[in-house]
Amino acid sequence: MKKLVVLTGAGISAESGIPTFRDAGGLWEGYRVEDVATPEAWQRNPALVLDFYNQRRKRALQAEPNQGHRILAELEAYYDVTVVTQNVDNLHERAGSSHVIHLHGSLFEARSSVDESLIYPVNGWEMKLGETCAKGSQLRPNIVWFGEPVPRMEEAIAYAAKADVFLVVGTSLVVYPAASLLYYTRHNIPRFLIDPNIPDTPAMPHFTCIADKASSGLARIKPRLIEIA
Repeated sequence: MKKLVVLTGAGISAESGIPTFRDAGGLWEGYRVEDVATPEAWQRNPALVLDFYNQRRKRALQAEPNQGHRILAELEAYYDVTVVTQNVDNLHERAGSSHVIHLHGSLFEARSSVDESLIYPVNGWEMKLGETCAKGSQLRPNIVWFGEPVPRMEEAIAYAAKADVFLVVGTSLVVYPAASLLYYTRHNIPRFLIDPNIPDTPAMPHFTCIADKASSGLARIKPRLIEIA
């Protein structure tokens, strides 16, 4: 069975009602990114950071997987599929995808503030001050904040390097290091990109590009992917 590696971004979750990361003013849901998505923000005001992610988690729980998520799960009937996502929601898993690498962490995990290997599931939508890990430190969202390393990047690179087919869905390819994954794929494999705005990067001539939103673009490309499986 061929290996299909899919890099997904905010565009696929936007169709389920989850806003894309930042608006034109640099704000995220009305907040400055520096106030809710950095280690310094956590040190200054952990209550605000927890509340911000509680609201994101609540919204993610109310959202439903869309056709794009479901098509990627359905492709497991034809491929060994690895989904590498920049998204922190769980819509891929809820749609049925069995192997998902969350590059930027997950809303539905908490981790120790002093030992990043201590990770716990978040049940429901709320994390609170006073909830601690086994070492007694406050639990924080298991989210990769600005200024922090991306711990699963090497794992994602290893899968991209072995891909027989590479697919990019719903991302502008401007967020690094995730966007660099396409440069680790073998040059002679089929590569596809689905996004309403096709990025202007040196790699694009080597991709079959579909200027469309995630769900309808995947519906269009699915027969082709099955054909070459």
